[in-house]
Amino acid sequence: MAKQKTSLLRLNKFLADCGVASRRKADLLIEEGTVQVNGKTVYELGVRVDPAIDRITVKGRPVKPATQKIYIIFYKPESVLTSMSDPMERPTVADFMGDLPVRVFPVGRLDWDTEGLLLLTNDGDFSQKVTHPKGEIPKTYMAKLNGKPTDAQLEKLLRGVTIPGGKVAAKHVERAKVGKSGQYDWVKIVITEGKNRQVRHMFEKIGYDVKKLKRTAIGQLTLGPLKKGEHAFLDPSSVAKVFRQSKLVLFKKGETSSQKRRSGKPSSKKNLDSRKSKRPNPR
Repeated sequence: MAKQKTSLLRLNKFLADCGVASRRKADLLIEEGTVQVNGKTVYELGVRVDPAIDRITVKGRPVKPATQKIYIIFYKPESVLTSMSDPMERPTVADFMGDLPVRVFPVGRLDWDTEGLLLLTNDGDFSQKVTHPKGEIPKTYMAKLNGKPTDAQLEKLLRGVTIPGGKVAAKHVERAKVGKSGQYDWVKIVITEGKNRQVRHMFEKIGYDVKKLKRTAIGQLTLGPLKKGEHAFLDPSSVAKVFRQSKLVLFKKGETSSQKRRSGKPSSKKNLDSRKSKRPNPR
């Protein structure tokens, strides 16, 4: 009897392992009544299945375990939906993937109006490790603000602010020089929580709107030479970079980039103008 139990998987995990969707999205598919097990529609999220015996379908199509795990890095443009399909026929990330050997799904999400690094895979366990808050995987963003925040305002992001969904705090924050300096500042910010529109909400709390937002790294994996709309397959060494902590000298609470430079400590600030710096190849 014990051996039989070990072969059972939660239905949402099975669907994620097969590349149908992430576990969260799989739960939505179950709740919507689009998943059947042995011909019966399943609505219970905690149901377990035996892939060797049970016949599982999604929207009438049989689901089978993926035989090959693949990992993709994609430079998502703005005005593209982080989804593999859309009933409103808006542009989705699937439009940029072409023909793939297996079905994949996005790891987490980027908002419609946010560009940058997005991962896709058919590996449900990998997706869970990257997106689960306990993993504390650092995500690095570049934000163009509608003004110039003070050191005290940036400090507040390090101490933590309350946004829809709870209290969050930046792991790192600094001004960045991108192109010509003008009335708007670019700020690099590193977070680990990944709540809905988190970066935008955090800057709103200190009095600024985000005019442009780009995710540049997850862990130590960067966009490298990819251009908007391009994707590449990741090898095991590149996948491992996702789980490595970012090489940033994190500020102590109450210390911003300008204070770090005045104190004589090494600054983590780098020239982030991609036109002047060579970006590493993620492949």
